[in-house]
Amino acid sequence: MAAVTPLVQVDGVRKEFGGVVALQGVTLDIDPGEVVALVGDNGAGKSTLIKIIAGVHQPTDGQILLEGEPVRLNTPTDSRQHGIEVVYQDLALADQQPVYMNMFLGRELVRGPLRRMDRDGMAKETQQLLDELDVRVPSPRAIIRDLSGGQRQGVAIARATHWAQRLVLMDEPTAALGVQETGRVEEIILRMRDRGRAILIVSHSLDQVFRLSDRICVLRRGEQVGIKTTSETDGDEIVSMITGLR
Repeated sequence: MAAVTPLVQVDGVRKEFGGVVALQGVTLDIDPGEVVALVGDNGAGKSTLIKIIAGVHQPTDGQILLEGEPVRLNTPTDSRQHGIEVVYQDLALADQQPVYMNMFLGRELVRGPLRRMDRDGMAKETQQLLDELDVRVPSPRAIIRDLSGGQRQGVAIARATHWAQRLVLMDEPTAALGVQETGRVEEIILRMRDRGRAILIVSHSLDQVFRLSDRICVLRRGEQVGIKTTSETDGDEIVSMITGLR
């Protein structure tokens, strides 16, 4: 059988900041409907890799391929135009705006010759997506500032799901949440995976990594230590890879 081309490929990526090597030799494939976890200590290079794929940084060497084709992601706009969305720790939501406006922020629907904003259409589409992902908010017209942390995270994930045609990047998506809200957000992530999204998630919680991921990529001091199939490894092995102690 012919090999299937991965949806997203990180090929030999290296990143230098001045004389500091933040990443070197990172190679990773991500397929549709797959959750890949990125783990490592602080300074291992996890956020740098996320920002390279998101178009915030450009690699010093190596490349990003989408469905086998090399692409240049010079800005976050380039990344979004290629179907890559990011859920950051700070969520990047507009607190004073309703849920539906956040869902369509910068991509608002308009109608008629005067191109008036289609608020009802955006609210309807938002409600449909929230229902599909089981994101529980009072209404698509609720103001973001009035929502709980878990509800806000759910909105941010739903927005990424709506616009991401290829990949969703998630940087510590539950770091500021309690146990119950973390569980709800993890359920939403799994539903997003079931919708066929490819997901690359950074998490310091190995328990979460083992609950959510299909594969685990370990970084240490900017170098890729290895990639393990989640079902074929355990916490002790991953910790030893992270720390370099056996």
